[in-house]
Amino acid sequence: MVDISHESPIQTELRLRTVMKVARLKLYPGLYAFEEFALGSFPSAARADALALVRDDNIWSQLVPCEIHGPDLFGVFRFYFPKGADNSGFVGWLATHLKRKFGTGVFVTCGQNSADGGIFDYWGVPAVLAHEIFEEVELLIHPANALEE
Repeated sequence: MVDISHESPIQTELRLRTVMKVARLKLYPGLYAFEEFALGSFPSAARADALALVRDDNIWSQLVPCEIHGPDLFGVFRFYFPKGADNSGFVGWLATHLKRKFGTGVFVTCGQNSADGGIFDYWGVPAVLAHEIFEEVELLIHPANALEE
């Protein structure tokens, strides 16, 4: 279920920072890329190590680990939100924060695992900024760590 919240921008910020702290974060090692294949090649071309698989009217696209260096490589992290957490607006809020701080956009692919709380999000960021963005996301979750450095 999608929550509908009527709140001020400050209330939204506080709610989403709280939700972020109770979500489970996973930072994926290595780099990822989108690999395309023809509609008729499904399911044989789908990879077991793909994090996401989506299609349009013409092709399938899967997000897979990639060892070849190129311009369209991404660092990936994932959030699992606990059941009942009001994460409405989270994608827009965090994407805006990262755009302001690093000048970059992101991609987000969402899924659902009802047995594990519900919604989860895969976030892709340009490989050249992945390390800095991973650090920033961890800092948003644990701001006290900034004082320890």
